[in-house]
Amino acid sequence: MGDATDQDRFAEVFLPHLVDAFRLARWLSGSRIDAEDIVQEASLRAFKGIRGFSGGDPRAWTLTIVRNTSYSWLAKNRPSALVLTEDLDQVSRDRMDQSSEALERTPEAALIAKVEAEQIRKAMATLPVPFREVLVLREIHGLDYRAIAEIAELPIGTVMSRLARARRKLLEAVCGDAS
Repeated sequence: MGDATDQDRFAEVFLPHLVDAFRLARWLSGSRIDAEDIVQEASLRAFKGIRGFSGGDPRAWTLTIVRNTSYSWLAKNRPSALVLTEDLDQVSRDRMDQSSEALERTPEAALIAKVEAEQIRKAMATLPVPFREVLVLREIHGLDYRAIAEIAELPIGTVMSRLARARRKLLEAVCGDAS
């Protein structure tokens, strides 16, 4: 394979999932600036390893690289006790705004929706990374359990357990103790 073929394959396999890559990096790092660095490094890793792509699910392959790059980048560039969180990226905020506009368009409904969205963002930011990771992959990226298990390199039962616990912790954080 020549460089042109590698570039074509990279463009076909990795680049269509660049937005998902950024969203995952942003959720894992908690920072837009760090996510940009992570995705840039992940892109380089993906390009170098494009010949190793065996033709499976390109989205899962891309997100696996981003996930692994995120953890190695964070370990190298941040003290383990430091945890940063920021709001959702603009695309996610826009999507939430559009869905809330589909509901009643009263000022009261808009205010309630905005407060609820902020509560959920804050609650997700407090989740431990392993729980937040599976929740983001499932609820934001819409991946099935098998794809999450492949990306996170976990047994499918662990994915299901973490997802259930993440949802329960999120519900407790938003609504108080749900027991």
